[in-house]
Amino acid sequence: MAAIYSLYIINKSGGLIFYKDYGSAGRMDTNDSLRLASLWHSMHAISQQLSPISGCTGIELLEADTFDLHCFQSLTGTKFFVVCEPGTLHMENLLKHIYELYTDYVLKNPFYEMEMPIRCELFDINLAQAVQKDRVALLGR
Repeated sequence: MAAIYSLYIINKSGGLIFYKDYGSAGRMDTNDSLRLASLWHSMHAISQQLSPISGCTGIELLEADTFDLHCFQSLTGTKFFVVCEPGTLHMENLLKHIYELYTDYVLKNPFYEMEMPIRCELFDINLAQAVQKDRVALLGR
């Protein structure tokens, strides 16, 4: 079973701009993935406002019995989150690496329009390599 179930990228407005399923047992259709992204964006924003700690950036980790959800928010408000097996470590590093790939292959693409769905072949190729490399590293631990 894969350590990573799925990856989502949400723009600052809460719109799903990228979704990739990595073979989770319960595959979601497009509407479910849009609902999950919207729900996460809302929960993340509410947690920032309700936090007793000033300067809170929102939920970074949500742990459940059957999955963990790790989130990284860029300075521009774009959120990257991974749904993975419970107890999977070092997802923060993977999310930061995915953010670097996003800045290198999506934002520097002259044909990409901000806040629109990501359709960039170089991003897809490098993302697949990063996830595969992470899976191999997890097997070695």
